[in-house]
Amino acid sequence: MQKDRKLNFNIPAYVILVAKELEKSSFEAYLVGGCVRDLLLGLTPKDWDIATNAQPENIQRLFPDSVYENQFGTVGIKIREETVDNSGITTVVEVTTYRIESKYSDKRHPDVIRFAKTLKEDLSRRDFTINALAMKTNLDNLEIVDYFNGQNDLEKKKIQAVGDANERFNEDALRMMRAIRFSVTLGFAIEEKTSLAIQKNSNNLKHISPERIRDELTKIILSPIPAQGIELLQETGILKIILPEIENGIGVTQSHHHYYGPYNTVYKHLVASLEKCPSKKLEVRLAALFHDVGKPKSKRGEGENATFYNHEYIGEQMTKNILERLRFSRKVIDKVTLLVRNHMFYYNVDEVGESGVRRVVQKVGLENILDLIDVRISDRLGSGVPKAVPYKLRHFKFMVEKVSHDPISVKQLKINGNNLMKELEVEPGPKIGAILAVLLSNVLDDPTLNAKEKLIELAKELAKSKVEELSKMAEEKIKKEQKKEEELIKKRHDIF
Repeated sequence: MQKDRKLNFNIPAYVILVAKELEKSSFEAYLVGGCVRDLLLGLTPKDWDIATNAQPENIQRLFPDSVYENQFGTVGIKIREETVDNSGITTVVEVTTYRIESKYSDKRHPDVIRFAKTLKEDLSRRDFTINALAMKTNLDNLEIVDYFNGQNDLEKKKIQAVGDANERFNEDALRMMRAIRFSVTLGFAIEEKTSLAIQKNSNNLKHISPERIRDELTKIILSPIPAQGIELLQETGILKIILPEIENGIGVTQSHHHYYGPYNTVYKHLVASLEKCPSKKLEVRLAALFHDVGKPKSKRGEGENATFYNHEYIGEQMTKNILERLRFSRKVIDKVTLLVRNHMFYYNVDEVGESGVRRVVQKVGLENILDLIDVRISDRLGSGVPKAVPYKLRHFKFMVEKVSHDPISVKQLKINGNNLMKELEVEPGPKIGAILAVLLSNVLDDPTLNAKEKLIELAKELAKSKVEELSKMAEEKIKKEQKKEEELIKKRHDIF
């Protein structure tokens, strides 16, 4: 055991209170794990965990207002903190009996859990040395207990497994992703033997639930250096297990628009796009990583003239499949696929007017426009282009703001179905919907038409047509716009 010099930290009074109550009853009490690591790094811990030699029944006897609903010896102690308005908030401090785990048949959960007698036994089962630290709390001073040179690894900024790395990763395969997550969140390097053990055991991640993988991947994506996290996942063999679609971009060269040094393959471009993503939002970063995931499947030809037609639509479906496989929420899936599908939106100052901008806004929603622009910026910088926001994108932002109050859906028309039925003296039916669709298509071209009187006048003329004619009229307008967009899309490889 290594005892460090006396140190002083700002630990909440309720945490010290719990520790002192245990010690008053002749039990040991140590702060353990991530909270100790964070304190030593000068960070504010998110959770406070205490390890003790007291059995769960002893802990519950000392703290009647507690919860024990697991097999791991962890008791949740409820602490009520008074607030300025005297309403009070309840904080839970987790106190866990020293334990030893053995035999992990499913690479996830221990087959056998038994309580241990000493702190060292308990710390020896933890994943990394920097998480195997304990802190003895005294009223005025704090004392570090370090059996595995965790403090030294903190100073050297190193992620190293406790004991035999192969054993640790066979116990819980998710620890391999945790190593990478700690590396990118803390800015630490993974020690060589630990890294080799990850490479050797990466296939064991197939036994881990999608939800647990998703949670670790999310933390990697939201870290300060997410692109490095993806590279580490690839180097260690984990990427091909959890995101084979991204790994499939390795060696797939792109057209001349991405011939910028190291960014000329799909994989490198996607990683670089994530690295350059200006947003801290999970959905935007995921879209930056996945936006060209459909290129390997859509590629036709080689060299400068290679094409990737419809890769955004292929990528949309692939992204949906990936995120569903990893059990992301429907909200996240819908947002990311929307951004992937529309990342190729065409805008050229001299070619696309206000109606074209309104149609882009209509497709993605005004609330998503800035996020879509961030994906475009990621795409540009991920191609090696030095300037993130050229004049065209700045002008597009201006146009979006300019048309943001224009109608982009039937709901925003100054007239509704009830108005039409009253003015036209017709019964509810498909004709009303057809008229509204034609009215919207006209308003998208000319927002000044969005006045009740003008719309009623136009609707009266449209009412003279049959439903089939109205539907055809609306369909023709849609096809006309689609054809116009398709013509512009042909120029997509000259975009930015």
